[in-house]
Amino acid sequence: MTIRTENRIPLTRIQKLIGQRMLESKRTKPCYYMGIEADTTELMDSRHELKKQLGVKITSNAFYIKALGLAVKEFPLMVGSLDADSTSSPQGDSIIIADEINVGFAISAPQGLVVPVIKEADKKTLAEIAVLEKELTDKARSNKLTLDEITGETIGLSNLGVYGIDSFIGIVPPPATTILAVGNTLRTAVPIDGKIIIRKITDLTIAVDARVVPDPYAAKFLARIAELLQNPKHLI
Repeated sequence: MTIRTENRIPLTRIQKLIGQRMLESKRTKPCYYMGIEADTTELMDSRHELKKQLGVKITSNAFYIKALGLAVKEFPLMVGSLDADSTSSPQGDSIIIADEINVGFAISAPQGLVVPVIKEADKKTLAEIAVLEKELTDKARSNKLTLDEITGETIGLSNLGVYGIDSFIGIVPPPATTILAVGNTLRTAVPIDGKIIIRKITDLTIAVDARVVPDPYAAKFLARIAELLQNPKHLI
């Protein structure tokens, strides 16, 4: 007689919460997806010099957060949401633009996926974002984040490029309409002025709630992010 055994791994409280929130998002947000490649050669090569210049280590995430902040200022609909309080329509009959550009960035922590939030990313310098990102990441991995530090997200960022993932599509967080997914930065042969030159190319993908943002508008937003990353001097 064969005896079946089961290996059970209990879910943590935060894993259950994240699972519920992601399921809610997939059920309620009809999303479309689009991607673009950004030449981040100058950005990646500038990090060492910027560390000496600014006195703080600048991670790639800091650049992405700053780029999101600046791009959303030009395309505010990316932090819009349907008026959930509308009584005339279950889907709402107006779009509310968030007062702040607050970037939630996903962190893998021992207790599960955690999303600290950098508030008003558009108003912070690159150095300020870098310092705050490190503080929040350290607190996330030691399970010391406060409620204020994980609430208020109006746009999301997920970077799996640091794990060697070339490209992926994120799930829009329930409070947001948009998430930027960042893949690996690959050394790629690119034709420039008739010559083949090796450049550092990063894959960027966005998932967007189609009820709030028209796809041509989102396309311009994504192109603007790529433009900012390709000209990092605009992010400093």
